[in-house]
Amino acid sequence: MCHRIRLICRIGYRAAFVFFLVPMFSLIAAEDVPDSLKEVAVMPGLGSELPLNEIFVDEEGKDVALWSYFKDGKPVVLIMNYYSCPMLCGLLLNGARDSLARIQSWSPGQQYKIVTISIDPKEGADLAKAKKESILETVPTSWKPGVEKNWHFLTGKNGSEARLAKIIGFGYKWIEEEKQYAHGAALFLVSPVGKVTRVLTGLDFPERDLKLGLLEAGQGKVGTIAEKFMLFCYHYNPKENKYALLASRLVTLAAIVTLVVMAVCYLLWFLKGMRKGK
Repeated sequence: MCHRIRLICRIGYRAAFVFFLVPMFSLIAAEDVPDSLKEVAVMPGLGSELPLNEIFVDEEGKDVALWSYFKDGKPVVLIMNYYSCPMLCGLLLNGARDSLARIQSWSPGQQYKIVTISIDPKEGADLAKAKKESILETVPTSWKPGVEKNWHFLTGKNGSEARLAKIIGFGYKWIEEEKQYAHGAALFLVSPVGKVTRVLTGLDFPERDLKLGLLEAGQGKVGTIAEKFMLFCYHYNPKENKYALLASRLVTLAAIVTLVVMAVCYLLWFLKGMRKGK
């Protein structure tokens, strides 16, 4: 009996010790954005509330209010680009598709929705529909029903796209010499109440960061218990634009584990003493 108690305690203390040894992740200072690029930079407006009453036009040519994509309580992946973009927008859409597909057992309509909005006021529903059809041709077969119903391609109406972009911090500018827009690339993760919770920049998004961002945006309404527990161990580092292990939370968890192990050891010791007394 004593040997078992010592073994349990030894394993428990080693597990707690490992938690304490997890290193802190240092913060890397973000570079300042030059003034000449601020017009086309992605300046994340975290906490910004989307203008849910703004009207857009969907890929079928119908007027739709932005709030209609938030009424079922799921987070939304918002993508700002334009459909006739010669390069960057296509790369962003493909990157978003591939990155989301890497989150196993998650799919559009189940855990989240996707809304793509054109920044070009001259584009219409025909281009939006063509872009959606091109995306449908490239998604996994199991994804197609979800994408068809839950990945929406919109165009603006009466300047609604410009007002939305300004609120969420998505800068862009028409370059007359090149006959195209200059803009950044990012995914805006929006909560079910229309609040921007995270902005992931780039063209390819790590599965962990994307899943944690959607879990956070979902406000506890998506994901399994194990997936939600990941949020306890990770925090968002805005300077590195990614999620990192938070040492202080791991220390707290280690302390809890240590107390539980000590309590179990004491209980076993106490029960052993009771038996000897009898």
